[in-house]
Amino acid sequence: MATPSQHLFAPSQDGGDPNRSEAAEPVLSLKHISHRFGDVQAVDDVSLDVLPGEVVCLLGPSGCGKSTLLRLAAGLEILQVGEVELEGRCVARADHPQAPPEQRNLGLMFQDSALFPHLKVLDNVMFGLSHLSATERRRRAMAMLDNLGLTAHADSYPHLLSGGQQQRVALARALAPAPNLMLLDEPFSALDARLREQTRDDTLHVLKNSGAGTLMVTHDPEEAMFMADRIALMRDGRIVQLGTPYELYCHPAEPFVVRFFGEVNEVQAEVREGRVHCAFGTVPAPGLDEGCPVRVLIRPEAVRVSLIGEARLHQRSHVVVSRLLGRTSLLHLCVHGEDGREFHGHSRMPGVFLPSPDQPVALELDPSQVFIYPIP
Repeated sequence: MATPSQHLFAPSQDGGDPNRSEAAEPVLSLKHISHRFGDVQAVDDVSLDVLPGEVVCLLGPSGCGKSTLLRLAAGLEILQVGEVELEGRCVARADHPQAPPEQRNLGLMFQDSALFPHLKVLDNVMFGLSHLSATERRRRAMAMLDNLGLTAHADSYPHLLSGGQQQRVALARALAPAPNLMLLDEPFSALDARLREQTRDDTLHVLKNSGAGTLMVTHDPEEAMFMADRIALMRDGRIVQLGTPYELYCHPAEPFVVRFFGEVNEVQAEVREGRVHCAFGTVPAPGLDEGCPVRVLIRPEAVRVSLIGEARLHQRSHVVVSRLLGRTSLLHLCVHGEDGREFHGHSRMPGVFLPSPDQPVALELDPSQVFIYPIP
């Protein structure tokens, strides 16, 4: 996976979050939420808070329960187990009357912009402001469109806009009533790659300037790292790890977390004298017992490749094929272990680095991108 984009609101490298204040009251609290669809346990005892001004991403594979959790927070599903609080006020509890979405002071944004096709852009944004005077409705709607660079399209109909522009109109409509909580469900997945990058960048800045807490669903790990102050990675209805993007990427709690953030080279080995020796190289293994069998997960960017002179290929690791991917080059390697066994894996090198097939290479590992887990 490419190195995640850096943006104005990125957490610090030590894992701290400059936007998060432990003293602030959560705008959203999900407490021991569980939910079933027939025999399927969609959500299983999940608790999670979102603070004002914070973006929390629910990340995970399809079917992990992230969209169900968001719909429960929105009031689009009837809560079966647990409790939902907004700014300290209970809005849903199992076996009790539950506040409908329109009484929860929240904004919703989905993959489909769901704009009213018969209304102009300005009228779409004003739609949820019926409690204001006509003058104030127009003023606030135009201010939201100006924040998103859409003033020139105020009198256009939605079908005349690009997909990214339609999503920005949907964001303006959701934020116009000044909700304290925004809920976003895969809002950029229908856009092409270049448009998606620009739209999510614009969205992040507007969300941060609004001060609203945000819970966002995505299946894209790079998108979550770009958008989130904290990420809740889910699997089978449960949160596997909750933390800053830095914490999940650099300190993954288990192999699933490593694999979810991109391709890995995987080998098995044993701990010897506090280190693990594998075909790709040697790395420290602090805290693991001598002789402990381990699973070694190595990100392609951890494998540093250098060219060496010609040698008998059965004794040396060598390049099978190399491909330029733009900012990086991906090398498919045949790696020869000390015991004579061959392993196939990948290295991701910065810039243009395209050795010829069969080129002998030496390998060096960056320990910070190598993760070791005991095999039970």
